[in-house]
Amino acid sequence: MHKKPQILQRHIVAQSRLFRVESFDLRFSNGVERTYERLVPGGNGAVMIVALLDDDTIALIREYGGGVEDYTLTLPKGAIDLGERLRDACNRELQEEIGFGAREFVYLKNLSLSPSYMSGGIHVVLARDLYESKLEGDEPEPLELVPWKLSELPALFARADCTEGRAIAALALAQEYLAGRFQAEVMES
Repeated sequence: MHKKPQILQRHIVAQSRLFRVESFDLRFSNGVERTYERLVPGGNGAVMIVALLDDDTIALIREYGGGVEDYTLTLPKGAIDLGERLRDACNRELQEEIGFGAREFVYLKNLSLSPSYMSGGIHVVLARDLYESKLEGDEPEPLELVPWKLSELPALFARADCTEGRAIAALALAQEYLAGRFQAEVMES
């Protein structure tokens, strides 16, 4: 197993409302030294939810992605508020983004987003047993709910407006869990 590099020094080189850019100098076990930079998100993490409207239908949202300057099909997601439990953050985000809450949550996995350049990740959770409930969200415009059949995921993956890697990974994890090929944990109330 590789020995982790020694961190010689670290400092913040830039900061915005959402991110900090951190520079850190490393010495690897073979003596080579390098400077790395990474985005360090603020806050308490984030959630992405695969919500089952029924046994074969998931809830997608269509929202504007500033990074790609276009509308994309993706999954409900958002930041975990300070002091908020993961399960509560999932339920809040569902109510804000698709107008449903859920009674059952299954924790699938924490995904790193870009391990070379970001320290943060996102918790992927499956939600079942949905009920109608709407909360006011922080989106600049209403999000469009797009029901999609799990049996038609290949057609979704082929669409030009379905490009978010973490959503595609979350859907693959959910599909494997639902097929009984991936173990996960039901979250306590």
